[in-house]
Amino acid sequence: MPTAEYLRSILDGSCLDQPWKPVSRPALAAWLVFYCGFLLYAFQAHGGFLFIDSANLVVHEGGHNLFAWFGPTLCLWGGTLLQWLVPFLLAVYFFTERQTTGFVFSLFFFFENWLYTATYMADARAQLLPLVTTGDPDFVEHDFFKIFSSLGVLDYDTKIWDARVAPGENETQRVILRNKSSGPQKRCVVHWSVIP
Repeated sequence: MPTAEYLRSILDGSCLDQPWKPVSRPALAAWLVFYCGFLLYAFQAHGGFLFIDSANLVVHEGGHNLFAWFGPTLCLWGGTLLQWLVPFLLAVYFFTERQTTGFVFSLFFFFENWLYTATYMADARAQLLPLVTTGDPDFVEHDFFKIFSSLGVLDYDTKIWDARVAPGENETQRVILRNKSSGPQKRCVVHWSVIP
C-alpha cells in the first residue's frame, strides 16, 4: 500500500473498522508468562537497571543526536522524548494494523520506560548513576539535573510523586498516585481488575 493511501486510511478511520488479529492460546500463554516474569523481575530489582533498559539507553542517546538539530533545549529533552516516542508510535502503528500482541507489547514497553525515567529523574541531585554520552565525555551532563534546575524544581527530584499498589474492593487492585510537593495534596486512584 503506498504511503499516501496508508495515511488516508488512518485519517478516515477505515482501519478502525477492521477486527483485531486473533492470538492463539499458546501465544497468549507465552506472552502472559513473559509479562508476569518481567513484572516479577522488575519488582525484585527495586528500581535498579533492568535488561530492557539497555535498549532504552540506546534510543535515549539517539534522541539527543536526533533532536540536536532543533536546538539545545530539544537536544536536552530529546533523549527522553525519543525514548517515549518510539514505543508509543509503535503502539499506534500496531493499533492501526490491529495486531494485538504488537500493540500490547509496545504499550507495555512504553509504560516500562517510565520506570527507567523515574530512576533517572530521582538521581538528578545525587548523580550516582553512571552517565553515558555519544559526545565528548568531558562535557557529559545529567539531563534531569539540567532540566529540573532550569524549571526550578530540582529540590523535588525525589519528592514530586509517590506511587503504590494497594488492595481494592473485591478482586481489584488500586494504584495510588500522590503528589508529594508542598502544595495542596491531590490524589488519583486507578482501579483495575483481571478478567479471566
